[in-house]
Formats: sequence, structure tokens, C-alpha cells
Amino acid sequence: MPMSDAWKLCKRRAQALLRVMLLILSCGIGAVNAENPVQLEDLVLQRSEEGIFLSTRLGFELPQSLEDALSRGLPLGFVMQADVMRERWYWSDKMVSRTERFVRLSFQPLSKRWRVYVSAQPIQSTGLGVSLGQSFENLSEALQSIQRIARWRIADTSVIDIASKQRLEFRFKLDLSQLPQPLQFGVLGGGSGLEYAQSLRLQEDSFK
Repeated sequence: MPMSDAWKLCKRRAQALLRVMLLILSCGIGAVNAENPVQLEDLVLQRSEEGIFLSTRLGFELPQSLEDALSRGLPLGFVMQADVMRERWYWSDKMVSRTERFVRLSFQPLSKRWRVYVSAQPIQSTGLGVSLGQSFENLSEALQSIQRIARWRIADTSVIDIASKQRLEFRFKLDLSQLPQPLQFGVLGGGSGLEYAQSLRLQEDSFK
């Protein structure tokens, strides 16, 4: 590609990103997200020789400003985290296991399809690394694939000790680190509203 064409392409991309930032600034994303809390439906834990598995369904809607940003080429990232903690009366609680899932949602203008990537490692903007990808016809189907968690292996069976005081801490949030810095600090103010956290005491009847 000639240097002049490459420069024009970079310029167009920069202008598109600037338009997205201005759009989100004008929409007041923080206020919109406050009206769209994340809900959790039927968190189920299963225990087998293969490990501890978590299944659930998240309920949330994206603010219109984020949908507009997606349609203009700005990908969104989400993080799910499951920690097994052991309570200690003499010190701070000990984390005995942590598992994370990173999700990236984007729109493909050429194919007019939505793409969801899932990885156990952070997905960088410079590359997708080791991740699984799936395409969808519309945004609703793409979001449903993110919201539906089926048999996610969160820990080895050996880390669970019912005799000791253990709990599961589950978290879900919009990954602000995947957004351009002006949006992270200037627009969102360090919080997006698309967050959820739940703590569950692990007992014998906690597992299906």
C-alpha cells in the first residue's frame, strides 16, 4: 500500500474513533448504565472428578451509547472471575483458587456480523491470542452467548474442603482496560455500572 493511502486509512480510523468518543461523551454513559444493573439467574455449581463447574445466566442490557460505539467499530471487553476463598479468623482470608474468563465483543462491518471471542487470558487489542471465536447474525444473539455460562470449570475438586469455611466469590464486569484511555478516565470515571458480584458460602448442599 502506498504511503499516502496508508496515511489516509490511519486518518480515517482516527477520525472514526474520535467520533465514537464524542458520541459517548454526549450520551452520558455513566448515568445510562446506572439504570441497567446486571442480574444473575440460578447460579449452579457441579462437582465431579473433572473439577468444579459453574453454570448461570447473566441478565443485562447495553446502553444505547455502547451499542452505537460497537456499531462504529469500538470493541467491548468483559471479565468474569471466580475465586474460592478460605476464611481465616487470625488473618485476612486466603484465596485458594482463581479462574478468569475474558470476552471480547465486536462488530464486523464487511460481513455485517457480530463476533464474540472467549479466552482464559486477557485479550489484547494487538492480537486475540489463544481464544475461541464465534459469529452471530445480530447483537442480541451475541449478547446471549456472553450472558449464558454453561459448565465453566472454575477450580480443581481438590481445592474444595467442606470442613473448612470456604466461599465462592463470582464477579462480572465491563473491562474498562480494553477501552481507549480517554473513555476509561474522562468518560466512565472508573466505573461503568455493568458490574455484578456475589458471594456464596460453600457447603455440601451447594453442589448439584
